[in-house]
Amino acid sequence: MPAIRPELFPKALASGADAICFDLEDGVPEERKTEAREILAEFLGSIHTPAHPAFLVRVNQTDSAHLSSDIEVAIKNSVAIIALPKIERVSQVQHVCECIASIERERGAKEPVALLLTIESPGGLRLASELAQSSPRVIGLQVGFADLLEPLGILSTDSFARNQIRLMLRLAAAEANVPCFEAAYPLINDEQGLLNQLQSARSLGFSGASCIHPGQIGIANRIFTPTAEEIEYAEGVVNAAAEEAARGHAIARYRGQMVDRPFLLRAKAMLSFKNQK
Repeated sequence: MPAIRPELFPKALASGADAICFDLEDGVPEERKTEAREILAEFLGSIHTPAHPAFLVRVNQTDSAHLSSDIEVAIKNSVAIIALPKIERVSQVQHVCECIASIERERGAKEPVALLLTIESPGGLRLASELAQSSPRVIGLQVGFADLLEPLGILSTDSFARNQIRLMLRLAAAEANVPCFEAAYPLINDEQGLLNQLQSARSLGFSGASCIHPGQIGIANRIFTPTAEEIEYAEGVVNAAAEEAARGHAIARYRGQMVDRPFLLRAKAMLSFKNQK
């Protein structure tokens, strides 16, 4: 949500989202950036309990005059992640990391803040793997379709283009062993369109998505949470593999399918998700 809209903050806290992102970038007009930071600083300063969704702050892009002030506001014990938009170069990530580290030392921060990188340009997509591995602070990649595609004359709603980009980003994130997150869906009342987008993202290994309205949260949680049938199948795969391993075999069979290491890894990842929840 825009950091300029404090009346939305209580609704976001009660929304059931896993995380809340306070936007200082595109959601705030240029002439109100300072005001947005003041509102957000006051709100974050009022949070004294860990019993809330994870807090993210989306700062302005790295060549903006607002970046340093944004980071100053974002380095609070209540903030877990800084979302970096329009990242294209490793040097940009490193610069932000240096700024963060300096403030954390000054303030005696309890935990290092993490970074979520948003890929929104051809250059950023081409270097996504290097960006994902550029710092231990990077905990994920997120795609921004509108900024990436619309300036090139490519419809940001084109499903072929979206899936090509999703796959590229997912493979880049896999090199760094971090997750990928889907872009927000802008049509609030288009439930079928949202379902289609989230299902495509999940089928390509994405871990979650941004939502721009509380009404989208339940759908996103449903799509990205393994079903009871998927959990049952994963448990069966793990058990079948364990039984064959005890016999000295590397390959098992479950429900008529050969099960070896790749399938076992996926099953264990699904069960790990279940246990985290």
